[in-house]
Amino acid sequence: MYLRDGFPGQRLHVLPQPLVDQASRRAPTSRLLVTDAGYFPHAAMHGRVRRAGAAQAIVILCADGAGWCDLDGARHEVGPRTVLVIPPGRPHRYFADASRPWSIWWLHVAGADVPDLLSAIGLTAEEPTGPLVEPYPAFALVESICDWLARDETSASLTAAAGAAWNLLALLAAERERRSVGDHEPLRRIQALLREQLHAPVSVPALAELAGFSTSHFSARFKAVTGFSVVEYVKRLRMARARQLLITSDHTVAEIAAAVGYPDPFYFSRQFTAVNGVNPRTFRAQSHEESARVPLDAP
Repeated sequence: MYLRDGFPGQRLHVLPQPLVDQASRRAPTSRLLVTDAGYFPHAAMHGRVRRAGAAQAIVILCADGAGWCDLDGARHEVGPRTVLVIPPGRPHRYFADASRPWSIWWLHVAGADVPDLLSAIGLTAEEPTGPLVEPYPAFALVESICDWLARDETSASLTAAAGAAWNLLALLAAERERRSVGDHEPLRRIQALLREQLHAPVSVPALAELAGFSTSHFSARFKAVTGFSVVEYVKRLRMARARQLLITSDHTVAEIAAAVGYPDPFYFSRQFTAVNGVNPRTFRAQSHEESARVPLDAP
């Protein structure tokens, strides 16, 4: 015997089919629409069986406990901080673990953007589960979806819920490469350190030691997670900060160069130009010229 819902403290939001049909025909919810969403805490005996699958893609985020999913005849375990993606139209069943019932945030999504987003996430019917690299932002996004669906069934609320769902699926897609490299926590600490100390000299061997890896292993894992070498990643961070200072401050180019870790302003200018296509002075002039064209009463 299993329960579809009815768990103490649960959240459950299901759109009526006529509203789903209407929202699916109008922009922007024709691109992505949340038809169902909720939160089932400590959901003992929770389970669903859909022999013909669901019309929508189903995304389940396990916050605690455990469960399992039988998809296309293969069983997949679901533990804490795990995402399960069930493509539309695929027969499946899933159940909470009998001794450690899961707590899950979940949603059903449909629309023209869903196939591309699922493809970007990289979880398939053959391998439908993966670790949540950033679990708490993901949980917060589903909570936001539930808040919007609980508010009312206006087009505005459905659109806001769709926006949060698009954000969630994009977050899961962004995690794809990081899921493939195992434990990412040491690298996250290094990224935070680099963001906090933009002006500090960069030593890849020292960073590798802080992360607990050899220099070569650290460098390979860092690039797998970020898409950049350590040096290039730091350069991009510094240039982003330099652009902000050029737009919002009156500091000289030399002062900005020093603030973002370049004691030689000429070397900074060459690096800035390589990244941005124009030198710092031209970038500042263009940004000020653009601002001058904006009416004073513009937002």
